[in-house]
Amino acid sequence: MRRRRRKYISLWFALVLALLLCGGIFYVTSMPGKSWSGALPPLTAEQVWLSDRLKKHITVLSEEIGERNLWRDGTLDTTAGYIEETFQAMGYTVSSQVFTVEGAHVRNLEAVLEGTSLAKEIVLIGAHYDTVKGSPGANDNASGVAALLEIARLLVAKPLARSVRFVAFVNEEMPFFSTQAMGSHRYAQRAHEHGDNISAMLSLETIGYYSDTKGSQQYPNPFYAWLYPDTGNFIGFVGNLASRKLVRQCLGSFRRHSAFPSEGVAAPGRMAGIYWSDHWSFWNEGYSAVMVTDTAFFRYPHYHDSTDMPDKIDYGRLARVVTGLAQVTADLSQAQ
Repeated sequence: MRRRRRKYISLWFALVLALLLCGGIFYVTSMPGKSWSGALPPLTAEQVWLSDRLKKHITVLSEEIGERNLWRDGTLDTTAGYIEETFQAMGYTVSSQVFTVEGAHVRNLEAVLEGTSLAKEIVLIGAHYDTVKGSPGANDNASGVAALLEIARLLVAKPLARSVRFVAFVNEEMPFFSTQAMGSHRYAQRAHEHGDNISAMLSLETIGYYSDTKGSQQYPNPFYAWLYPDTGNFIGFVGNLASRKLVRQCLGSFRRHSAFPSEGVAAPGRMAGIYWSDHWSFWNEGYSAVMVTDTAFFRYPHYHDSTDMPDKIDYGRLARVVTGLAQVTADLSQAQ
């Protein structure tokens, strides 16, 4: 009798654990809408033009300037100058947050689209413009910077309730990641100190490479391979558990507006691959933040390599993603 009772108790505990596991998986992966499947529609005339503009930005950053970091004198200044001039040509006023790292002055750049009825509430779109040593960084992260610039252009004349800040960050790459020298850390820390009401932050991180080859997509944990596609043709929205609502908002908006494959996850923030970009800095200051990514080295064979050049970018698909992200930004910036 006791043996049977222990058996039933063991089964009951196993059932509870299984239910908790299933519930946890559902909580982490459940997202609104459905990812686009099948053939992509033809590019619109605007997307064709957009793809050319994206290619121009990425070529200037990764081919004409090339590797962009403190160890190549002048390249961070040249890159910041290009970003500043591009924003100004659209009609934005650009401000800089200057600080010193290893004896050199570096800066974050910010352009602001002022909101109307909810101007003190802020949606922040950011991308880092530096690269690791030895890499020209076409995908990591000229693709994110190009997207940042073009989203700003697409929205420049659009009246939005909330203010939108477009921020180019310095020093995301190692050895500065997760240190006081990280540009987004300095920015998020200052925003917190000033009491800035940032309702949403999107980090655009390595978003230009796509593959239709089965098996081209890897994951940091075999767990994800059971739940997500093994073909690297989608854009990903990644957040921590505290940012789950924002992940769902962003992905739901993207899927409503975009005929493009998309996936999302809101997982514990310290899991591999979840926190690896500038959104991490904003989590640390209590803000909701999401990384938008093609998943970097889990898909991209040229990650942090000298071969990360403009010819590796799929400009047509990048244009589709940028069009969708502009709509996501507009949705986040409207009064609910």
